[in-house]
Amino acid sequence: MLLPGALLAILAIAPHSQVAAASGQAIAAAPAAECSINWLGHEAEIEKFIAEAKVLKMEDVPIGVTKPQRATLEPGGPAGRFAWKPINPGYYQGFMESYKAEIAAYQMDRLLGMNMVPPIVERVINGRNGAAIMWVENTRPWSIEKPPQGPEPGWSKQLTRMKMFDLLIANIDRNQGNLIYDADWHLILIDHSRGFIGKKNLKGIAPIGRVDRQLWEKMQALTLESLETGLGKLVSTNDKKAILIRRDLMAKQIAELVAKRGENSVFYDN
Repeated sequence: MLLPGALLAILAIAPHSQVAAASGQAIAAAPAAECSINWLGHEAEIEKFIAEAKVLKMEDVPIGVTKPQRATLEPGGPAGRFAWKPINPGYYQGFMESYKAEIAAYQMDRLLGMNMVPPIVERVINGRNGAAIMWVENTRPWSIEKPPQGPEPGWSKQLTRMKMFDLLIANIDRNQGNLIYDADWHLILIDHSRGFIGKKNLKGIAPIGRVDRQLWEKMQALTLESLETGLGKLVSTNDKKAILIRRDLMAKQIAELVAKRGENSVFYDN
């Protein structure tokens, strides 16, 4: 069961290590496992493979509202599986969704140098266009009852980057079903089909309590021209303009935080 409201409340009021403290969960030793962020430096190779490799099997994935499928690919490539989301642009259960928003989230992640969204490409299967999302292996799901707590300050910095990203792209659907992490405490962001809408306010999205300075500088540098280049036709021009409007609203929030608490208490300096 997905609990977006509960997660929003947790992220809003406990942006740092208090998330785990509230549940009584101590920092656990990470089990020995391969790091799941294995796409860095191999993006082009993985994109090509998941776009073109032979699909051996398709199976339903019983999670989420959009009911994605999972494709198993021919062996020997840089990725073994991908999630398949052929969501045509339109309204579903009152929300605007599109497979193109999934691809745009990956492109925005790359534009900002976040490295938190796995490779995603457009693919056609059985005549249907959709998003092929690299299936990240060896991960754990997020639990509302016992929220994960990784080593600090790195874990809180990742949560901060996630919230900044969600505000920028208007991701109104961050919930426990689309938060996963690996044994090395890398937070991996998936499921952005409801993002990149023309929303011109920040309501309904978890607010920021801290700011990653390096990421914020990259967000501040965004222009309509850079968004046109980075996102192309995945996002309409009007929705790209809405990204910049939300970025400017974030700037006002950040200025208010600095005025209240001081710059050193607001910004993470990498």
